[in-house]
Amino acid sequence: QVQLVESGGGLVQPGGSLKLSCKASGRIHTINTMGWYRQDPGEQRELVAAITLAGDINYADSVRGRFSISRDNAKNTVYLQMNSLNPADSAVYVCCAEDYSPDGVQDYWGQGTQVTVSA
Repeated sequence: QVQLVESGGGLVQPGGSLKLSCKASGRIHTINTMGWYRQDPGEQRELVAAITLAGDINYADSVRGRFSISRDNAKNTVYLQMNSLNPADSAVYVCCAEDYSPDGVQDYWGQGTQVTVSA
């Protein structure tokens, strides 16, 4: 099993910044893609950004140019730098990791961290 623990969420004013972190631990084999999703109550989970082990990055159109994803493979940690935040960015942000083991590919999810953008 792989555990993901997020940190860095909170309340920020419009135009502000936050940096989220997500650290993977446990029985890690090879984590390929790590990423962040966000979800509002009653809404579908939305991909925010993802990064592969090779460094390929994908952003949602709504955050491109404002958010930046990075990872430290030695620490099994992924980061999400969020700038120019606006109220529409408010959501629970959930980390995910795709672990490749001899038994196959398994997706793991964190518990989520709340981001609230409000004056």
